[in-house]
Amino acid sequence: MEFNVNHPILFVLVGIIIAAVMGQSVYFLVKALRRAKQLGISSATVKSTVTSSAVFTIAPAIAILVGVVALSKSLGLALPWLRLSVIGSITYETVAAGNALTAAELSASATVTDPSIFMSIVWVMTIGIAAGIVLVPFVTKKIQGGMIKMGMKDKKWGEIFNNAMFLGMISAFLGYVFCDVGLVFSGNTSGLIPVCVMAVSAVVMAVFGGLSKALKIRWMEDYALPLSLILGMASAIPFTNWLG
Repeated sequence: MEFNVNHPILFVLVGIIIAAVMGQSVYFLVKALRRAKQLGISSATVKSTVTSSAVFTIAPAIAILVGVVALSKSLGLALPWLRLSVIGSITYETVAAGNALTAAELSASATVTDPSIFMSIVWVMTIGIAAGIVLVPFVTKKIQGGMIKMGMKDKKWGEIFNNAMFLGMISAFLGYVFCDVGLVFSGNTSGLIPVCVMAVSAVVMAVFGGLSKALKIRWMEDYALPLSLILGMASAIPFTNWLG
């Protein structure tokens, strides 16, 4: 049987896994509704909470959809659908898949036709993100406890430590953006494309964040991330034509 990244069997396997995850979500939703009734919470409050949660779930869902579309060219729809629907992260999955494709000497726009390369990409995308499942039960409580103690002793240093951890995480992805900037010195300006795309996304995020605070519109802040992703990816087209 010839390998195909969009083979129906892959969709069946992925569908079974995602159905199991959705089944868990429905189970806990029903349990929560029953518990709310036991606690005497009014049906109007419960309905408002469920509705607002569902509406504000759309924003991150759009960002995830962008990631699925971006990866579908080379990996098909089934694998990105699975990886970004269960324990996936758009910032990690796209970088992991891109690095695996580069190691296999394939471009991001090339469709994977070799099953061994496809399985290697699956392992790269899965093992890295699965580390969190193993580490969280053993180290999170200790780290969180230390951060709480630091915040209680000195609130200012507690905030600095939290910001430093966040910036450290961001710096890991910034390296991926700036890694090819040096190509400019050899006359190849394509290394500037990721930098320009990042700049567009940052400007969009800053504009929406500023407007949401100035106008006090919360939904604008929630949709800033997916809109910055979409507009950033859209800007890659003219930047590629100009610099590529």
